[in-house]
Amino acid sequence: MIRRELSRAARAAALSCAVLTLGTAVPATATTTTATKPLVGDVQQAMETLAGTPGVVGAIGEVYVDGKRVGTGSAGSRLLGGKGGKIPSSARYRIGSQTKQMTATVLLQLVEEGKISLDDTLADVLPDVVTKNQVERAGEITVRHLLRHLSGIPDYMPVGLFDFTTRYSPADLLALSRKKSRTVEIGTYQYSNTNYILLGLIIEKLTGRSLATEFTRRLFTPLGMRDTYLPVAPPQGITGPHGHGYAPDDTGTMRDVDRVNASYLLGAGGVVSTAHDMSAFQRAFRRGKLLPASLQKVIIDPPEGQSPLPPGGMCGGKPEIPPAVAGSFPGFDSVTYTSADGRMQFAVSTTLAMSDRERQAMINATRQAAKTVFCPQA
Repeated sequence: MIRRELSRAARAAALSCAVLTLGTAVPATATTTTATKPLVGDVQQAMETLAGTPGVVGAIGEVYVDGKRVGTGSAGSRLLGGKGGKIPSSARYRIGSQTKQMTATVLLQLVEEGKISLDDTLADVLPDVVTKNQVERAGEITVRHLLRHLSGIPDYMPVGLFDFTTRYSPADLLALSRKKSRTVEIGTYQYSNTNYILLGLIIEKLTGRSLATEFTRRLFTPLGMRDTYLPVAPPQGITGPHGHGYAPDDTGTMRDVDRVNASYLLGAGGVVSTAHDMSAFQRAFRRGKLLPASLQKVIIDPPEGQSPLPPGGMCGGKPEIPPAVAGSFPGFDSVTYTSADGRMQFAVSTTLAMSDRERQAMINATRQAAKTVFCPQA
C-alpha cells in the first residue's frame, strides 16, 4: 500500500500529501560478498549521480546491513544555487507519507491488542464525525477502508503551500475535505490524506494520548529512533543542519518551503527523521517485530484492483527488494528501500527545486541509485 511503485495517478496524489549515534562507517565502495555480508555499491557515487538530476538541490543516503551503517553519500548543497555547504548524510529530513506506515502500524497494534477491529465503522469509533457532519457515509466506512485508502473520503489537500503560520486542527482539515465531492464509491482505491488524519484521531481516542506521544512510546523509543519526532504545530522547522527544498509560487519564482506547516500533515505525512532511524524502523517492520504477518498484509498488500508486482524486485531476487516506502511534498522527496529479509536498508532524501509535474526524472533517478547500491553487479 505505501509503496514507490504505485500507479502514476496514485503517485500524483501522493505528491499532494504530505513528512545521533550511528554504527561504525566503512568506505562506501563495493565490498566482497560473503555468506553474511551482502555486496553494497558506491553510495557516494549514487548520490552524486542523483544530485545531477535537473531540479535536485541536494541528495543524501545511507545504507545499513544488520543495523550497521556500511555506506554513506551526500551530494549537492543545503541551499539553492550551491550555497550552504553539503548536507550531512545523518541530517534530519521530512519523510512525508512514509509517516502513514507508522500511523498504520500503531493502529494495527491496537487491533492486535483487541482495542479495535478492522471492521469497526468510523461512525462507531468516532461518533462526532456523524453528529458534526464531518464525514459523509461514516456508518459505511470501516477502519480497514481508512487504512487501505478505500473510504472514498475526499482529500483535504492541497492546503496553502506558503502558509507557514496558520494552525489547522484535525477538525479544520475534515471541514476542508467535507467541502469536496466524493468521486469514487466506498471500496474503490483512491489515495486520500484525510484517511490518515482520521486514523490519528482514532489512535488518540483509544489511547488517551497524542499521536506524537504514541509514536514515541510505541516506535521511536523502543527502536532507538532518537532523532525522530512528529511536529504538530507551525512554525516548527527541522532541528539541526539539513537540506532546504523549494517550490514555485504563482509567478514561477522558487521559494523556500523548508518550514512546511506541520499542522496539516500530522499522521498523514508529518514525521521528521534520519536515514539511521528510518532504517531501524523498516528493519523492525520487515522482521515482524512490530506486527504479526497477518496484520502486516493490511499495509503492504497491493491496493485493490492492482496486481502484485513480479517477485524479486530491481535485483531479480538477489537480494529480493520489495517496493520502496516513499513520501513526497513540494520541495522534497524521501524513500526507504529494504530487503525482504529486513537485513539491508537504503534510505534516501532529496531536496528539490521543481514543480510536481517535473518529478518523474527524479523518481527514476532515485530508483536507479537504489539499483546501483543494492545490485552493483547487475
